[in-house]
This record gives sequence, C-alpha cells and structure tokens, in this order.
Amino acid sequence: MSVTEKARGQGDTVVRQKLNQHPSNVTLKLIMAATGTIFVLFVFVHMVGNLKLFLGAEDYNAYAAFLRTFLFPFLPYEGLLYVMRLALGVCLILHVWAGLTIYVRGRRARGGFSRKGMKKKAWFAKYMVVEGVLLLAFIIVHLLDLTIGRGLAPSRFQEATHEMVGNEMVVHAHAYENLVASFSRPWMAIFYTVIMIVAALHIGQGGWNAVNDFGGTGPRLRKIWLIAFLLIALIIMVCNGALPMLVLSGVIS
Repeated sequence: MSVTEKARGQGDTVVRQKLNQHPSNVTLKLIMAATGTIFVLFVFVHMVGNLKLFLGAEDYNAYAAFLRTFLFPFLPYEGLLYVMRLALGVCLILHVWAGLTIYVRGRRARGGFSRKGMKKKAWFAKYMVVEGVLLLAFIIVHLLDLTIGRGLAPSRFQEATHEMVGNEMVVHAHAYENLVASFSRPWMAIFYTVIMIVAALHIGQGGWNAVNDFGGTGPRLRKIWLIAFLLIALIIMVCNGALPMLVLSGVIS
C-alpha cells in the first residue's frame, strides 16, 4: 500500500469517527456559542450595576438590596439571585463540557501529525483553553471573595442581613464596604484587573467563533458581529478593570 493510499485510509477513518460522534461537534459549538453569549450579556449587565459604585455606598447597597428583594413576596428572599446562579451554573457546566470535548476530540483526531497551515488554529484553541481555565479560577475566587465571604474574602467582610418590618422586607447590605475592603488589597486588585483583560480577549475571540457557529456567512454580518463583541469586550475591560485600581488608589473609598 502506498503512502498516499495509507493517508487516505486514515482520513476516511477519522471522517467516519466524526460522523459517529454524539453529540456532534456542530451541536457542541452551538452550545458553546449560546452559553458564551449568555455569559457576555450577564457580565455586561453586572458591569452596569457595578458602575453604581460611583454614586456612593448608599446607592450601591440599595442596588444590592434590590436584587435580594426583587418580586418579594412572590419570590423568596434572594430568589432572583438563586435563579441566576442556577442558570449560570448550568451554562458554565455546559460551556466547559462542550469546550473540553471539542478540544480533546481535536487532539485525538490530530494524533502525532500536524497539518500544514493548522499551527495558528491550534495555538488559537490552546489560548482559548488557557483563558477559560483562568476565568474558571476567577469565578471561584470571586465567589469566595464577595459572595460567600470565606477563604479569600477580606477580614472586614460583612454578610447581608434582612428583617421584616411590618409587611416590608428590610435588607442591610454591605456590598459597597465589602468591595472596597477587597480591592484595597493590592494583590486582589491587580488580579481582578488582569482577569478583566483575559475576559476581554476571551470575549473577542469567542465572539468571532460564535458568529460562525450560529451560521453567519455574510461578510457584513460577520463584521458587525465582530465589532459588537470587540466593543463589548473593550467596555467590560475598561469599566470593570478600572474599578479595582480606583479603589486601590483611593478615588473610590
């Protein structure tokens, strides 16, 4: 058997294996695109809420209290937050699972061979994985730091409390004080700022993938989609990345 025939046979085997994969890579990419878009929208809305820091402690804590009592008593205390956490948790699991599955399949299919012109694509995939791991670590740190208040949280962390005054739910939130206490630590402020740069890169790269995964083929649509994702990534990086430095420098205190 010639080298050409052997290579063709190996290629046919890979194609058959891909056709027999469940779920397909197309389905996995759609899952990644959909969950990634949900994450981007959440981070953007979360960033808008964080801008209330510039209005002072009273307004920021009132915003934190509003999130905890949204639609009360139809929703229980912190009902909205738990619904969001559950939805984002499911999206996170699906996003990580789909991404790792595609990456592992690609590694197995490639084996010890490297196709000409594919090095750039391989490095792109590796960078996305590294960024994803860093962002996953950030989520854990962020939860411990400003949500759970354990482990990496500042020593001055204060949990929100609530009480019923007549028929009204009164919340004593300390979100502003907790955030300032956290970002007053140089290492944490720098960590958050660096992660926002990583997040911006991941959003920009992921946005380009998403337009392809959603079936966008027109050059104009691709350009508009890419510009939109890059603009969102830049806004998130500047706004969220600047907050820790503003706290650390004493502008927000």
